[in-house]
Amino acid sequence: MGVETLEKLLRMANSLRRIAYRGDMYWTLPALPAVRRYSTCLRKEIGVAVGLHKRASIPGTRNRFYSSNRKLGFTLKTHTCGELCIDNVGEEVTLRGFLQYQRMGKFAVLRDYTGKTQILVRDEDVRFIELLNNTTFESYIEVKGRVCSRPEDQFNKNMPTGEIEIVADDVKVLSAARQNLPYLIRDYNKPKENLRLKYRYLDLRHAEMQNNLRLRSKVAKKMRDYLQDKENFVEITTPTLSVNTPGGAQEFIVPTRLPGKFYSLVQSPQTYKQLAMIGGFERYFQFAVCYRDEGAKADRQPEFLQVDLEMADVTMAEIQQLIENLLIHCWPDHLPAIKAPFPSMTYEEAMTAYGVDKPDTRFEWKLQNVTEIIKGCGAKVLETAAASPENSACCFVIPGGQKYMTRKLVSSWESLAEKDYQLKGPSVFTVREDMSLQGPLAKKINNSSQSQLIERLGAHAGDAVVLAVGSTSSVQSLLGKLRLLSANTLEEAGVVVRNPSEFKFLWVVDFPLFEMDEDGRKLVSVHHPFTLPKEEDTHYLHTDPIKARSQHYDLVLNGCEIGGGSMRIYEPSMQQHVLENILGIDASSLGFFNEALQSGAPPHGGIALGFDRLIAELCGAKSIRDVIAFPKSIEGRCYMSGAPGSVTTQEMDLYHIRIKESEEKRS
Repeated sequence: MGVETLEKLLRMANSLRRIAYRGDMYWTLPALPAVRRYSTCLRKEIGVAVGLHKRASIPGTRNRFYSSNRKLGFTLKTHTCGELCIDNVGEEVTLRGFLQYQRMGKFAVLRDYTGKTQILVRDEDVRFIELLNNTTFESYIEVKGRVCSRPEDQFNKNMPTGEIEIVADDVKVLSAARQNLPYLIRDYNKPKENLRLKYRYLDLRHAEMQNNLRLRSKVAKKMRDYLQDKENFVEITTPTLSVNTPGGAQEFIVPTRLPGKFYSLVQSPQTYKQLAMIGGFERYFQFAVCYRDEGAKADRQPEFLQVDLEMADVTMAEIQQLIENLLIHCWPDHLPAIKAPFPSMTYEEAMTAYGVDKPDTRFEWKLQNVTEIIKGCGAKVLETAAASPENSACCFVIPGGQKYMTRKLVSSWESLAEKDYQLKGPSVFTVREDMSLQGPLAKKINNSSQSQLIERLGAHAGDAVVLAVGSTSSVQSLLGKLRLLSANTLEEAGVVVRNPSEFKFLWVVDFPLFEMDEDGRKLVSVHHPFTLPKEEDTHYLHTDPIKARSQHYDLVLNGCEIGGGSMRIYEPSMQQHVLENILGIDASSLGFFNEALQSGAPPHGGIALGFDRLIAELCGAKSIRDVIAFPKSIEGRCYMSGAPGSVTTQEMDLYHIRIKESEEKRS
C-alpha cells in the first residue's frame, strides 16, 4: 500500500469525527468501531512508511498521534502543560503535572517543565471540586478533558497557554504532597539559598532551574556534536582517582585499604590528556569532573565540570580559533549572536587598565596612572607614598558617582584596602561645579594639581574620583576590585552601567610563567608547571625565571574567567629543569610522566572551559550553583544529604584512619 493511499484513507477516517460546541461543553461524535480499529492500524503503517523516527508530518492529519509527546515516546499523557494553544480547541487531552494553584476547587493551574495550563471543573462535578479542595499544592495530578477557548476578556497574556483552558472530565491525584512543604514553587519571593539547597528536589521545579539545566544540556550536546563530527575529536574518559601531584590547588585525599597509601581526586586531567597526545590520539576532549579542596570561597564548588581539550601539532592561535568556532556553534539562538575573532589583550595591559587579569570590558572606567601629578600635589602623605620607585598613584572616575559615595561605603572600602591589600586609603574625591575636588584630602592638594588631575582624567562635575597610592601591584588590584564594586553600587541604585544582554569575550595572553609565593620565599607556577614559556623567553629559565612569560591564554566573558589553556612543555629536559631547579619539586613524583615525555612527545597544547561558569553567564545566573543540579554550599556542604558525614569505627579501621583529637579535648 502506497503512502498517498494511506494518507487518503486516514483523512477519510478522521473526517468521521465531528466536534460541536455547546456553551462550555465539547461533544465528540466517535467514528464507527471498525473504522476506529482500521484507523489505528493505518496510523501505525503510515508511521513506518514515512519514517516516524524522522518526526515526519502527514499533511492534513493534525492528530494526537503526532503530538510532541508521542514523538518522545510518552504514553500516559497526550501533551505537556505548556504546549496547548487555540489551535488545540476541541481536542481530548490528558495532562499530568504539579498542582500549582487552585481556587474553590473549580479553577486550578497545572504545571510541568514546559509551562502552565488552567483547569476548569464544572459545577456539577462535585466530586472533583471536593478532591481539588482537599489536595495540597505541589501534588502530582492527572487531568483528562477537552481544550476550550477562554472568553476573550479572560485571556491571560502572561501565560503562553492563556487563551485556552481544559474542561476536566476526570481528575486523579497520582501522588499527594505532604502538608506544610518548606516553600511553594513561585517565580517571586523565593526562599533563601540555604533552604533552597536543603530541599533541592523542590527547588529544581522552579522555571528558572528547569530552563538553566535544560539549556546546559543543549549546549553540552552541541559541543559534543561539533568536536566529534566537525573537528574529529575523540572523547576519552580519564581517571578520577589518581596519585597526588605537586603544584596547583589542594587536592582531596582518598584513603585506601593499603596502610599509608592514598588516592587523590584529580584537580584536572592535565597529565592524562598530555599522555593521550603522547599516545597518538592528537585530538582529545571530555566533559571532566574536577575536584579542588579550596575551602569556603564564593561561587566556587569542590566538584565542578570543565570541557577539557588537547591537540597535537597545533599553534596557540589555532586553539583559540577552534574555541571561538565551538562557542559560535553552541551559542543559544535566543541570545544576541557573537562574532569571531575575539579581541586579545596582554596580561600587563589588563592589569594596567583594569586592575584584574579578567577584565569586564562592558564598561570603561579604566585605571589611569597619575604618579607624576601626585608627587608634587602638596599633600605630604600622598607625596611620600608616591616617591618610592616601587610605588604608583592610580585612579579611576565614576561618572555621576558623587551622590552614591556615602560615608559608609567609603569606610568599607578603606577597611578592604587595609585588610586585603595592606594599603591606606583609598582617597575618594568628588568633582564640584567649579571643577575643584572635594574630599578629606582635597584641601591639602594644591589647585594646580587638582586641575591637572581633573584634566588628565577627563572628569566632569558630579563625578567621583577614586585614588590609591602604594605598591603598584597592590594599587592596581585594589582599584580593579573597587571598579567592580562601584559598578555594582550604581546598578543597585538603578543606574545602567553594564548591558546584561551583552556578551563580550576577551583573550588575555602573555602571563608571567612564575611568581613568588605569598611568603616571598620561592617561585611557584602562575598556572601549572607544564606550561611552555614563550620562545623568546626560554633563556630566562636558566638566568632569571621570574622574567619569563608563558604561552598561556585565558578566555574571559563579561569579567568572568571561563577558560584557560596553554602550550605544553614537551621536552623532557626542560620539564625536569622547571620541576626540580626552578620550582623545587621532586621530579620523581611525576616519574611516569617524565618517562612518557621520553617516548617521543609531539608538540601539543590545550584548554579547559569552565562549563558551569559559561552556562551561568549564558543564563544570567547570579551564581554557578543556579546551573548545577545538586551543588554544594559556599562551605562545601550538602544541606540536603548532610555530606560530608561521619563514618563508623569499623570503616575507619578498614582504611587505617583515625580522628585526631583537638587540643581542647586533650587538655
